[in-house]
Amino acid sequence: MDWDDLRVFLAVARSESLSGAGRLLRIDPATVGRRVARLEEAMGARLFVKSPQGYVLTDAGGRLIAHAERAEAAALAASESLSGAAGPGEGLVGQVRLGAPDGCANYLLPQVIARISRDNPGLEVQLVALPRVFNLSKREADMAIGVSRPETGRLTVQKLADYQLHLAASRTYLAEHPVADAQDLQNHRFVGYIPDLIFDKELDYLAEIGSPPVSFSSNSVSVQLNFLRQGAGLGVVHDFALAAAPELLRVLPDVIGLSRSFWLIRHAEDTRVARLARFAEALIRECRSEIVRLESRA
Repeated sequence: MDWDDLRVFLAVARSESLSGAGRLLRIDPATVGRRVARLEEAMGARLFVKSPQGYVLTDAGGRLIAHAERAEAAALAASESLSGAAGPGEGLVGQVRLGAPDGCANYLLPQVIARISRDNPGLEVQLVALPRVFNLSKREADMAIGVSRPETGRLTVQKLADYQLHLAASRTYLAEHPVADAQDLQNHRFVGYIPDLIFDKELDYLAEIGSPPVSFSSNSVSVQLNFLRQGAGLGVVHDFALAAAPELLRVLPDVIGLSRSFWLIRHAEDTRVARLARFAEALIRECRSEIVRLESRA
């Protein structure tokens, strides 16, 4: 079985189209189609069926993908070894793409990644910030940070760090609309997520504290924070983000507080790739340290 054909197979499976696979591999879609046909002939089985949604794996294709991903990880590990990639006592080199929810990506990861990169000048980190769950099976990223632990998929999951959130508002808002107690919250405007765009139940903070419906909403944590900075109302904020918004004060911190966890999610086969494993170790260590530092200032 030709590794190049397996590489094409993986690209089609992840992009669900010949043209998408061609863009990933920088080859003509017609060539992609011929390579898939060649692999199907060698396997003696159909690997894809074409549907209105694109190319969908057959049962045989689904069985092959795990083997193809193991071959991919082995090829990557071999390439790193033969190209002189850094060993255990040396700096990290090469590219890592990390996916993260935008609150984490904006207010925690830049300083964490900057520290890791200072110690590893040969490392290139691509940080993809999106307010949704990342699909590692489609290789949107080498690893991703999630707000809840996934229950399915060929993944390895480690707790990255615990963190705290509190109700907050701007000084100007609180001067005009003081908060007396928890019962008083029903008389205030709230900033939060657009309800039907909450992509994980762990983000439904306002339902947990029993607030009234939001008056100002966004799917972006950064936009929510800027609403609060402009005095729009009350909202739940990561303690580690408060350093970036000195206009905000915590509200009823001894009464209302939330605890959550970030999870580092990786494709199971990538645990054999030394570069990714070492980056993950550094990421966990530095994130925990930075959260402790920032939360102590909240």
